[in-house]
Amino acid sequence: MSATLLEARPRNSDWIGWLRHELAPTHAREIRTAIIVGGAVLCVIISMALQVPELATSAYMVFFISKENKLLTTITGVGGVFVLTIGIAGTLLLYKFTYGHPELRVPGMAIALFLGMWLSRVLVIGSLGFLLGFVVAVSQSVGEAAPSPEYLVRQLLWLWVALTYAIAVTVALNLLFLPDTPKSGEHRSKPKSLFVPDAFTNPAHVHFALKVTFAAMFCYIVYEAIDWSGIHTAFITCTFIALESTEATLYKGTLRIVGCVIGGALALFSIVFLMPHMETIASLVVLVACAAAIAGWVATGSERINYAGLQLAFAFFYSVFQGYAPDTDLDNVRNRVVGILFGLIVTGFVFKYFWPERVRMEPQTAH
Repeated sequence: MSATLLEARPRNSDWIGWLRHELAPTHAREIRTAIIVGGAVLCVIISMALQVPELATSAYMVFFISKENKLLTTITGVGGVFVLTIGIAGTLLLYKFTYGHPELRVPGMAIALFLGMWLSRVLVIGSLGFLLGFVVAVSQSVGEAAPSPEYLVRQLLWLWVALTYAIAVTVALNLLFLPDTPKSGEHRSKPKSLFVPDAFTNPAHVHFALKVTFAAMFCYIVYEAIDWSGIHTAFITCTFIALESTEATLYKGTLRIVGCVIGGALALFSIVFLMPHMETIASLVVLVACAAAIAGWVATGSERINYAGLQLAFAFFYSVFQGYAPDTDLDNVRNRVVGILFGLIVTGFVFKYFWPERVRMEPQTAH
């Protein structure tokens, strides 16, 4: 993936032509975008009608789970629910020992994040290992804000509900409406192990996990020390943009900035000019459909730009949705943008100066 991202940038100054090519319409892209829009709208309606917390997370999960074919979407969805269940159960068990004891909770966060990042490199399906460590670490990071253990348990269980039903909706929509694709990989050899061949011999996997853990925990300690938990997106940024190589990580960070700026601008415009005039869920559905269509179109593109679409959706949903009523507080937009930029700076510094990995590009031969 790192090499793909490095090759993503245009070789010349024709950025307009490159962008036009990347955003060109295709039949598959139109269908996938429509599915994403439908999933996001359904999540808004269900969460608003039933007052399910974490609406922003549910809506964003539609983007995270949707893949280019039915099989991959189903595997990601089923595996995601399985890992999510283990992660929530694990963090509840961990809270039995760490709640009210930050001297235990903070090291527990770091260990969970390190294991998740290491598993993301050594497992054949690395995204599931990443999700496990990420869920435990993020769940532990909000422990101090909970007024009581009962409230914390209730919120974590609601988080499981919000994510699980969003995953189910996404998988169902893809199975119903996404066209079948040719099985181009049917002759590909199946992995014989859960781990990659150099899982326990390559020190780069451990170095990678240490770098991500250090960057994320540094951001966490800083925003807790200055009592500015609103920029907690810095912690998330450090984990989500990390890739094998320094160049690929920085390129992904650039995509995150672009998506953040566009999503934040859309959220700012909506909060200032649209949200004060919204009185029914129908108007909110139209707004979500428009934003999801823009983000979904970018997210269904190639690896050169698709992460910008995910970040656009992330910034918009987490800035606009803060409850069950229209929110006109601009502090949320500011805090999330500041957190993302802070996380990008810290991650870029760590990956540049600590065990930097370079992509080894193989010379291309004529075929």
